[in-house]
Amino acid sequence: MPKPRKAQVSIEDTPYYHIISRCVRRTFLCGEDDQTGKNYEHRRQWIENRIRILSSVFTIDICSYAVMSNHYHLVIKLNPEAAESWTEQEIVNRWTSLFKGTYLIQKWQKKEQQTKAELQTTKETITSYKNRLTSLSWFMKCLNEPIARQANKEDQCTGHFWEARFKSQPLLTEESLLTCMAYVDLNPIRACMAQTPENSDHTSIKERIDPIFNLQEAVQQQGAYNSLLDFQLPLKPLKEFEGNLKSEEQIGILFSLEEYLQLVDTTGRIIREGKRGAIAEYLPPILERLNIEPSQWLENTLQFEEHYQKRFARKRRIKEKIADTG
Repeated sequence: MPKPRKAQVSIEDTPYYHIISRCVRRTFLCGEDDQTGKNYEHRRQWIENRIRILSSVFTIDICSYAVMSNHYHLVIKLNPEAAESWTEQEIVNRWTSLFKGTYLIQKWQKKEQQTKAELQTTKETITSYKNRLTSLSWFMKCLNEPIARQANKEDQCTGHFWEARFKSQPLLTEESLLTCMAYVDLNPIRACMAQTPENSDHTSIKERIDPIFNLQEAVQQQGAYNSLLDFQLPLKPLKEFEGNLKSEEQIGILFSLEEYLQLVDTTGRIIREGKRGAIAEYLPPILERLNIEPSQWLENTLQFEEHYQKRFARKRRIKEKIADTG
């Protein structure tokens, strides 16, 4: 009998988890079906968009991800303490960027008069929303259910699209975290879907290599992103690398981005038994291939979140201008 999710996920043990979710009935999440010839490649963007948007709404940070043909990988960090600084208005804004909200919540948003009992129920509902926005189970529910409905509609069928439960694996040490992140980022190479990390579409390592380009891809034609703009919620970047230990508290990954890229590149050159792909030995190291100096990588890392904020602000100004002229 499977263990309940609360027995598998414990923030006291570790905030980092490896998540895997697979399709059932030989269903394709993306890629091309060899038997029917039908191409599902466009579904990659569906799930990548959803991951980026939900991370911006929930207190869950994305360390790495890879979208494969019939499954996807996530390495996440639970960050429930981030919700402690949220106001009631921000909690409601975040929840209603995804869902309509109850009748009483809608009244509360409109600042309509409520009875004492209604106000108490509203307060309890807001507390419930706050708890859900820190929950991995709710994050995965909000990720998988819309994708399943969209895919079933496109396939003109009903029934389960995903396996009954997503798998979660705790990452208890820094070594296990980095090993798992590299494993996830190298999935397309091992499956012969890409030759190098920088060409691995729909992976976190490609986003880290070119964050601005991939941010633009992530928000294109995504209606839910408009809800983030409505409530001025910024699109959250991937969990940052913070390098070596510092005297102050660290909230990022205790490794440098340059070192991580070298780790992935070196690991990707090792041919593993049972895996088809590997980075070709004749290719130069990744920093040489990208023609980037280590000092430039440092600058990119320090300004990573700033790039996201600028892009978000630009989108919001365009939206406001359209509204004013309309």
